Amino acid sequence: MAMQLVQINMKARDESALGRFWAETLGWSVSSEGPGVINLLPVGFVWPDPAAVCVDIVASPEPKTVKNRVHLDLATVSAAHQAELVARLTDLGATPADVGQGDVPWTVLADPEGNEFCVLEPREIYRDIGPIAAVVVDCADPRAMARFWGQAVDWTLHEVTDDHAVLRSPKGVGPYLEFLRTPEAKVVWNRVHLDLAPYPGDDRAAELARLRALGATDISLGQIDVPWTVLADPEGNEFCVLGSG
Repeated sequence: MAMQLVQINMKARDESALGRFWAETLGWSVSSEGPGVINLLPVGFVWPDPAAVCVDIVASPEPKTVKNRVHLDLATVSAAHQAELVARLTDLGATPADVGQGDVPWTVLADPEGNEFCVLEPREIYRDIGPIAAVVVDCADPRAMARFWGQAVDWTLHEVTDDHAVLRSPKGVGPYLEFLRTPEAKVVWNRVHLDLAPYPGDDRAAELARLRALGATDISLGQIDVPWTVLADPEGNEFCVLGSG
């Protein structure tokens, strides 16, 4: 038994504008399943598929107040591509961001609503991966997070140290899921979070029970009568379990 990691959920005060930014950034198509929700996915993509982790941008009136604990790393194939991508994203409205990174070969930017992301220097591990190299989660204990999330979505552990853990779909496609040790504690709900879904035919209630047995807890963010379930991982990072894919 396992869940599918199907999408990244971003909150936005202007979901349409932020959706346009990320669609241009990723080269993906835009649709909407209803008011206040913008769906981004690769052109021709049939949801869900581990070849891509899609992006949902959801309207929320609350402003961003702290550095996000979940962010995207974007892949590049050459130094020239990295420079061109940074310049193009700056033209689209991205701005330089300082998260204490110091002198590093990647570039840290923020989207028009302040969500931090990285444009990586070329790395062989991310060659031919698509625009998103990795979904990165700040945490206190990468080893423990890798254990929970590895079992939650049945992804393969590629690397683990006290400071860093790396997972990827066992099919060897799509972005990596990485956990990075950081000193900052979680203080507010995450404006960017992961969404999971059961595989077709799986028992959703049984999957929810399995996640709780792994260490997930039920939390309330004010949701009332919704078709998804909001849980938190062992470090308190919110995630949603959607209906069957």
